[in-house]
Amino acid sequence: MNGKMNQEFETATFANGCFWCSEAVFQRLRGVIKVQSGYSGGHVPNPTYEQVCNGDTGHAESLQITFDPKLISYQKLLEVFWTTHDPTSLNRQGNDIGTQYRSVIFYHDENQKRLAAESKEKLNEGGIYDRPIVTAIKPLTNFYPAEDMHDNYYNLHPLQPYCFYVVKPKIEKLKKYFKEEIREVSK
Repeated sequence: MNGKMNQEFETATFANGCFWCSEAVFQRLRGVIKVQSGYSGGHVPNPTYEQVCNGDTGHAESLQITFDPKLISYQKLLEVFWTTHDPTSLNRQGNDIGTQYRSVIFYHDENQKRLAAESKEKLNEGGIYDRPIVTAIKPLTNFYPAEDMHDNYYNLHPLQPYCFYVVKPKIEKLKKYFKEEIREVSK
């Protein structure tokens, strides 16, 4: 891609549990150009998966999503974010427990910060969830790509037990609530 084309795209960074789950969900959206699994919000430079899983680097498993705002809006990405994980669960998503699985929207600019805060407030006021949303909204200070073995994980290993029992239901939920935004994903 040339420089001009890159200027047309925007980036969103979310942490909402295991990045294998999140990557598989966001890859399936029309207008999403690239999804990169990684680590954000911590204090250790270039952490490894093992370090992050130990929970002492301060990082959350996260995604950096490159998208075309002419095809999908940041607001729509936020809707998918809120719908495909439990934003009321502190430092946990299902059986994945620890600060590395916390729910965070890492904003890139003031507009993203405003839109994230507005959507969180609207959901809290609407009583959509039985408990208050604990998702943090923080400025992006760092993002370190995860090791290559995590790239495209679900698509390459759909029958692996974690993928089959944890990731697949999230994709089914995406298909149920966002069928107009879905596209096919190749391995």
